[in-house]
Amino acid sequence: MPTCTCASSPFDHPKADIILRSSDRVDFRVFKLFLALASPLFETMFELPQPAAEDSKILDTFLRFCYPSTLAEDPSLDNLIDIKAIIGVAKKYSLDLIERRVCQALANPKVLEAEPLRCFAIARNARLTHETITAARYTLRQPLIPTWLPEIDMITASDLLALLTYHNKCSVAAASLLAKLDWMTNYYSNPSGCNWLLASDISETRRAADTRLMTNTWRVLSDTICRCARSDKAKFQLWELAPLSWWTTYMEETFELLRDTPSGDIVRSEVEKTIQKVRNMGCTTCSAHVKEKMEEFSNLLALNVDKVTASIKLEIDRDFRLPPVMGLGNYKPTTPFPLFGRK
Repeated sequence: MPTCTCASSPFDHPKADIILRSSDRVDFRVFKLFLALASPLFETMFELPQPAAEDSKILDTFLRFCYPSTLAEDPSLDNLIDIKAIIGVAKKYSLDLIERRVCQALANPKVLEAEPLRCFAIARNARLTHETITAARYTLRQPLIPTWLPEIDMITASDLLALLTYHNKCSVAAASLLAKLDWMTNYYSNPSGCNWLLASDISETRRAADTRLMTNTWRVLSDTICRCARSDKAKFQLWELAPLSWWTTYMEETFELLRDTPSGDIVRSEVEKTIQKVRNMGCTTCSAHVKEKMEEFSNLLALNVDKVTASIKLEIDRDFRLPPVMGLGNYKPTTPFPLFGRK
């Protein structure tokens, strides 16, 4: 028979009145009072044997949440494996306080940015409405191509279909910003508000220069005139004026990306490429202000993308869920009950 080892402090107290044994045969000497205060369910279950479930790492994390903070610091949950296991235990034993703390970990932006689809599956399975919706929004930052993931069996086909439908509706909403540019004209008010983009004042500058008799004066003026190509595409015209071609290229490329990733973050992440491209073109006029103006514009576009997608609801059944299948390790009272779970 494999021997058992003792857990580390504070779960090695000699006066503890119950022993919890993990699935990998580590004994945790704990006080029933702390567990009973954490959940009333523990008051009625101490005399019943339980099947082994959690290993010592998960059991240690779970017990630290149950113990007073003066005896055991709350553990840090920075990976989905631990979050999934602890939230399952919290659900099983109605540990509302622990569940709320774990939910905070599940809503950690670092975790969501790295694994939004997995977070969605865990939150959906655990019946966490707010966390499910938050994770769904984070999936917009990545192309949603369903592949196998460890938590795939935690959601239903209907859940996945609802997420795909939500993703598609957000893509359609983002595309509407290209079809109608009133969000842009409202922001800049008139052509002079975005003269860095339009040719509205170029012809006037040239006509003024033609009236001057001094060649040197014309040379100075011509150096300040943007000679970048203008777009002939009607859908990009603002106040019936043609914008710069490099800007329309940026718009076309960005909205192509928004088809798969309808999120303001993708807009902001792509603007640096355009800034470098314009600077490499050699236009001194555009190069002088492209960084300031394009960062302002990309932020405007990103805010509008997030605004229109925020109006899209995740249409998902709020009643049916796959039941969480997670539990606590086996345990045994020190005396007078026999040692449950021994093999």
